[in-house]
Amino acid sequence: MKTTRYTDNELGFPAIIMEPDRLPDAPAMILQLHGAGERGLGGDALDKVLVHGFPKVVTDDNFTDAILVMPQCPPDTFWVARIESIKAFIDRVCALYHVDPHRIYICGLSMGGYGTWYTAMAYPQLFAAAAPCCGGGMAWNAGQLTMPIWAFHGLDDAVVSPYHTKEMAAKLEGKNPHFRCTLYEGVAHKSWERAFSPELLAWMLAQHK
Repeated sequence: MKTTRYTDNELGFPAIIMEPDRLPDAPAMILQLHGAGERGLGGDALDKVLVHGFPKVVTDDNFTDAILVMPQCPPDTFWVARIESIKAFIDRVCALYHVDPHRIYICGLSMGGYGTWYTAMAYPQLFAAAAPCCGGGMAWNAGQLTMPIWAFHGLDDAVVSPYHTKEMAAKLEGKNPHFRCTLYEGVAHKSWERAFSPELLAWMLAQHK
């Protein structure tokens, strides 16, 4: 697996991109948005984006036709406040890697779970699938979300109440036939440790617009 580091001057956010050693001409793209604890200004702090989620899951065997893109949010803000910047970042990465526009995915945990919901609602035609973990969105605007979604939350989460995912699920169940929600009994805030799995990776990469 090849790992490349980018400065904010190059893409708009500092970022790490993981890719297979032999990348196809039009790879899929998974955008992963980290939580509040992984914010930083690049440099040595950029390694924090590798701490959770898909970096622990992807291998040479299960990740052969996609790139895993992990931008870093500055410490004085949060993803929901940077939705337009996220879109500009995606556009730059897509141009640089000649990404397949039918296979762009978004996922995130905690602060990044909120960023996933909000970015997917802002640009619903952009994504082939979304996987928000322990976040929340604007339930009144959930009708925008027609792409496949797999949401996750721990029912004992005291940092981000599971109510926020349940509220989104109540709006989407029965309306979006491609919606799934997994709520973990006895799991607190770190539900991403179970959510980000080879199963989720395979499900996501199988989705096409």
